[in-house]
Amino acid sequence: MNKLAVLEGLLFVVGDEGITLEQISKILEINETETRKLLKELQNEYEKEDRGIRISFLADSFKLTTKKEHLEFYQKLITTNPNTTLSQAALETLAVIAYNQPITRVKIDELRGIASSFLIRKLLAKDLIKVCGKSDLPGHPNLYKTTKEFLDYFGLASINDLPDISIKDSTDDQVELYKSKYTENI
Repeated sequence: MNKLAVLEGLLFVVGDEGITLEQISKILEINETETRKLLKELQNEYEKEDRGIRISFLADSFKLTTKKEHLEFYQKLITTNPNTTLSQAALETLAVIAYNQPITRVKIDELRGIASSFLIRKLLAKDLIKVCGKSDLPGHPNLYKTTKEFLDYFGLASINDLPDISIKDSTDDQVELYKSKYTENI
């Protein structure tokens, strides 16, 4: 097993939340000295000029971040994108936030069943959502809620103008999966 590749995958999977030295050591089943050595090796690889990301140590955890020297290009991606409509995934993420605000990224991911970090960053950049505080959960993750721009974008006077959604309880209409309306004629 290539532990350096696993470490890279771990950093990718944790996204904005980051991962601690202790967590990496436990997952890779190695001591912290060996973990530091792997991190340093991967950091050196990312510091090369032909790489666009780096490993940063922020808020007591390691995270993959973009290089500051490329900032102007990242801003262009967000601000000059000719596609002003929202993707289906962005609309879904926005709906989860709108109906459950304030909400953490982890809860958004849980409700959607997929990572939402990139979409949250795009929605933040478009000023459709904002950070409205910190959760009391361990790590104190950001809480997100919609903005006035969200209301303007969708033509709403207030968040109370969102359409009601009812979620049908699947236990009401239980279906027998093993019974068939077809019978064998013998």
